[in-house]
Amino acid sequence: MKISKLKKTLGAFSLEIEHLSLTPGKIYGIIGPNGSGKTTLMKLMAGLLPPDSGSIDWPGLTPRDITMVFKKPYLIHDTVLRNLTYPLTLRGLPPDPATVDHYLTLADLQKYRNAYAPGLSSGEQQKLSLIRAMIFSPKLTFIDETFSNLDMESAARFERLILDRQQKDPATYVICAHQLSHIHRLCDEVLFLSNGRIEAQGTTEDILLHPEHPLLQQYLQFVQMQ
Repeated sequence: MKISKLKKTLGAFSLEIEHLSLTPGKIYGIIGPNGSGKTTLMKLMAGLLPPDSGSIDWPGLTPRDITMVFKKPYLIHDTVLRNLTYPLTLRGLPPDPATVDHYLTLADLQKYRNAYAPGLSSGEQQKLSLIRAMIFSPKLTFIDETFSNLDMESAARFERLILDRQQKDPATYVICAHQLSHIHRLCDEVLFLSNGRIEAQGTTEDILLHPEHPLLQQYLQFVQMQ
């Protein structure tokens, strides 16, 4: 993925990314303070927001290969089962019963398969949104604070699932999370955003354990104190 001279203004906020290149098959983390532009950047990269100027190029990918999971899930007003299989329906793919059962069991939602999805708890909705994003094996997945409403066991389960899938069939992930433990365990590289700019980029170890940029050092100290 290549971004060049990207600009987006939303009210008083302005995002400017001069250049960004992501390698397919890696897991990237985006960190930064509230209001730094993390979600805006992800929506732009996912094609959910149009840029004011500049270019975003995903060679070889189409919108059918991309999905995004939000902190507040977008669920259709239907059953858990229909929500889970919705991406397959959109792509004209018949749901495999064994695969559907596997994901429902993974998220501990088997007993809710015929329940009204928007009536689930926030944590259950998050788990549904994650398995819905995984069921069609997208090549590019954006995860925006989705782990925040999960209990520790569920978060660890999804982390293991993502890492296991990467071993078998590497895809590209871009993950935004305030809990740096998720970033540390999952990501190959990390971007640090501040005031709509990428101030630092590097390996997860370099960014989280050996930060050099003063703004990054300040941010990490603030997060660790919470």
